[in-house]
Formats: sequence, structure tokens, C-alpha cells
Amino acid sequence: MAVPKVCGIETEYGISRRGGADDNPVVASSVLINAYVADQRIGWDFEDETPARDARGFQRDPANPPEVETHLVNAVLTNGARYYVDHAHPEYSTPECTDALDALVADKAGERILAESMRLAERALGPGEEIIVYKNNSDGKSNSYGCHENYLMDRTVPFGEIVRTMLPWFVTRQVFTGAGKVGAEHERDRCDFQISARADFFEEEVGLETTLKRPLVNTRDEPHALPDEYRRLHVIVGDANLCEVATLLKVGTTAIVLAMVEDGAIDRDLSVVGPVHAVRTVSRDPSCRTPLELRDGTTATAVEIQWEFLRCARDYAARTGLEHCGGSEVGFDVLARWERVLGALERDPMELDGTLDWVTKLAVLEGFRARDGLDWRDPKLALVDLQYHDVRPAKSLYERLVRAGRIERVVDEAAVAAAVVDPPAGTRAYFRGTCLARWPQAVVAANWDSIVLDVGVDPLRRIPMMDPLKGTRDHVGPLLASCVTPLELVERLAGDTP
Repeated sequence: MAVPKVCGIETEYGISRRGGADDNPVVASSVLINAYVADQRIGWDFEDETPARDARGFQRDPANPPEVETHLVNAVLTNGARYYVDHAHPEYSTPECTDALDALVADKAGERILAESMRLAERALGPGEEIIVYKNNSDGKSNSYGCHENYLMDRTVPFGEIVRTMLPWFVTRQVFTGAGKVGAEHERDRCDFQISARADFFEEEVGLETTLKRPLVNTRDEPHALPDEYRRLHVIVGDANLCEVATLLKVGTTAIVLAMVEDGAIDRDLSVVGPVHAVRTVSRDPSCRTPLELRDGTTATAVEIQWEFLRCARDYAARTGLEHCGGSEVGFDVLARWERVLGALERDPMELDGTLDWVTKLAVLEGFRARDGLDWRDPKLALVDLQYHDVRPAKSLYERLVRAGRIERVVDEAAVAAAVVDPPAGTRAYFRGTCLARWPQAVVAANWDSIVLDVGVDPLRRIPMMDPLKGTRDHVGPLLASCVTPLELVERLAGDTP
């Protein structure tokens, strides 16, 4: 039986500092995050970071390990999230969530946190200066930054089985996960508009890298959980979405497909010939009608391949109730939305204006083109593309569409506002976030699978949290409520570590 698909989203935001002499993005990111965390900053514990370990069974040469920037701002929030400077970008990593709906709410909370960070950062800037962030994936100068997903998986599933299924999955799911993009990053691949903002940046089928020679299936083996039981599938091919349905489908459908991989429930090999090329082919076809060559000798469009995945998912849902994909209510809602979206893509993708990012953006761009007689290479359209992703509520084209009632909503703002402060109840994020909220001065550091407390007497106490499904509100809520001090908590946990 598949393990519960605990999931999360990591978003690197584009950043620009305007009006000042120093436009260093690392400095700007640090100013932004420091403005938000202020004097309540809890440091990140790097002890368990192993980014060089590969799921294929080897370790990268220690002479050339991935860079871990321990000197940059790296904070933990009361909602269980991580907020930090990653290379030259502010990154918000949601807390662990039990289903796609919680992940969507947590991701939207991240947008609100970034918007508030910009407002607070104004106090640290000089006259006429401002820091602006964008929830997008490219600076238009051939530099890309990611929106990654993470899913809990059974360690015993051969990694080759994951690769075989996920390559065609990642090639084709962009028809509903794409954020849309004007043009291409490389002159050799020129186009007017494409479905995915990230498709241009993938060069390998499988690999460990995340910034160079990016692979469609990433092999980083850093489970942040019991290593003999679990792996964490680190997904780097997704776009940064603003439309709520797109985010819900991105996470919800992928969780279902991974559960099917674990349970052997996919009855057809949908492998695509030349997956890296196929990703670009799909991205450059807003009609969604270009056939792809499959390794079994047949051809199918991206939407037709998605229908095959959905057929397997319906059968799987009938047998399992999708209990390991966030429960039946969320899982079956994902299935219904998935079917509706595929049907619309098959008829006319523009039916999904207000539902999917790439379609919504294309409709906005076509409106500007028709009104002003613009060619696709007019720089005004690139600015419209960028403004769609502006996180400032008053400047964002996306938020303007929300206010106009043109965007299909899935969650309400009250839930998003609560998620800015409070952690999800169903994972260990509840323990992490509640400890930080209750005893901020005692929390020395934290990471995904442990928290370090200063209990007033030596030594510091590290509380391991190796199981993502322990430390939940049901598990430790009464205990946390009954403890007055961190020392009391540690003493009572001595025989029952979350």
C-alpha cells in the first residue's frame, strides 16, 4: 500500500531592487527576509543537509559538492515554513502538508508573506528605493529559478520505476501546470508564446543537478525522514503558479500518480521518445494537439496521454478511496477537476481562462495585442507577462483579475490568512510551528526533521522528528497545551518523541 503523500512546495521568487545604488539580489533578498522575521529569527539547522546524495546509489565527488549557503538568512516561521535566501533569490518553502489543498493554502500564504515583506522592507530602504518580487521562473535573460515540489514515497520502490512513469508525466502535465511565457530563452527555439515558463531550461532526463543541466527527474536523495522507510521525490520541473486550480492539480494529480507507482496501478507504459525534446514540443503548442512519439510505436498528444493517466487514476480511486493521497474528499475533487480541465483542453483551451495560468495569461496578452496592434516581439508584451506575476496586490495583473471575479478560486482568504501564522495540523509542522510560537526565545534552531531547544540547563536538547506524520495536532496538541516550559516538554517527551 502506498505511503501517505506528504507534500510541499518550494518557491524561489524573482527579485528586483529599484532606486538605489546597490542592486545585488543577495543583499536585496536578505533585506526583504530580515524585514519580515525581525527579532524573531530562528536559525536553520544544517546538520542533516545531504544534497550530494544520489537516489541511484552514489554520492557526488566531495571535491565538488553542491553549495550550501549557511551564511545567508535562513529562518523558520511559526506556520512551520522555511523562509530564506537561496543563492540570489528569496525562497519560501511551505510546511509539510497532508494533501494538495493544504499545500495550496500554504503556498498562497507564502505569497502574502512576500507581499508583507516588501511593505516592511520599505523602512530599511532609502528614499525612492523599493524591493519588488515576482512569482515567476525567469528573468528574461536566460536565467531561471525554480518552483519545486516534494512528495513522501516508499523507499522500497525501485527508482527506475519512478523514472519510467514520471518522465511522460512531467512531459505532459504542463498542459495544466504551465504558467505561460512570452517567447523563448534561446534564439534557436524562437516562438511567440509557450505553455511553460520552465521548459526551455531542461537538458537531461535524469540527474542530480538543479541549476545546471537540469533534469526532468531529479535524483537528490535527501529524505528528511526515516531514511530506511521513506524517500522524498524532489520535483524541479514545475512552474510557479498563481491560479489556484493549477496549483491544486499540480500537486494533487502528481500525488495520485506517485501512489499508483507505489501500488503498481499504472497498466500501460506511456514512455515518450526523447522526453527533453518532447517537453519543449508540448510547451510550444498552445493548441495542445501536437502528437508525441511513444516508445511502443504509437503516437498521442499530451492531453491524450493525460487521459490515460486519468483512466488509471479512476480505477485506482475506486479500489483505494485515495486515502493515501490526502483522503477521499480532496482526492476525488482533484479527479473531478482533472477530468473537467482535460475535457476543456481537448475542446478549446481558452475555455480555461481564469482557471489555468497559461491560458489566463494568453487571454490577457491577446487582449493587449488586439487593442494596441502589438507584434509578439513587442517589449510591452514581455512587461505584461512580468506584471502578471508581480506579488504586490496593487500592481499584480493576476490580482486585478481576482478582484474582477475572473479567477476561479478554490480557497478563501480567511484560510490563507490563518496559514500565514498557523501550521498545518496533520504533519510534524504542527509541532515545529507551535514550539516556535510558544517559546520563541528557547528555539535555537530547527529544520525539517528536528528542533533544537535551550531548556535553561546544559546541554541544548535536540528533538528528532523523523516521521512526518508524527508531531501532529492530534498527536501532541494536548501535550503542548499542558506544558508551561520547554524543559517540561523535553522531560515529558523523553519516552515519546514526535
